[in-house]
Amino acid sequence: MDNIVDSLNKAYEKFVLASASVMESKESAGGQKASLTDAALENFKEKWELFRVACDQAEEFVESVKQRIGSECLVDEATGLTTASGGGQPAAATGAATSLPPISAVRLEQMSRAVRWLVLELQRGSGVAPGSVHSSSTGFDTRFAEDSTQ
Repeated sequence: MDNIVDSLNKAYEKFVLASASVMESKESAGGQKASLTDAALENFKEKWELFRVACDQAEEFVESVKQRIGSECLVDEATGLTTASGGGQPAAATGAATSLPPISAVRLEQMSRAVRWLVLELQRGSGVAPGSVHSSSTGFDTRFAEDSTQ
């Protein structure tokens, strides 16, 4: 994370210096078009692009961290490992009521993979091939034993 912040900071500083250089070259040319101003503008464009790339990389990092935190919270919630406010004890130990019983992290990961696979298939526009998802008449995926007992 420090590398991303440092990279973003350096790109920003170079961008600001390039913009100051454009202003100075324009001022020294008296508002006339000059090769010095053109060179400064080219440098400015380059630094602007580099700054945008650094911003995009930082944004991607933040998004990945948000997804990781969300996934961890989802696993904690599903497995009953969420902490009650202030106690540090699992919510189940403090008597917090949940509407769903906890499931195993392995089961949650299996379901998550199945959902991701279906999303990818739908995004490709192919839909689900006949027979590729083995659904029972109850609407549960029979590949998972826990679903068939519900």
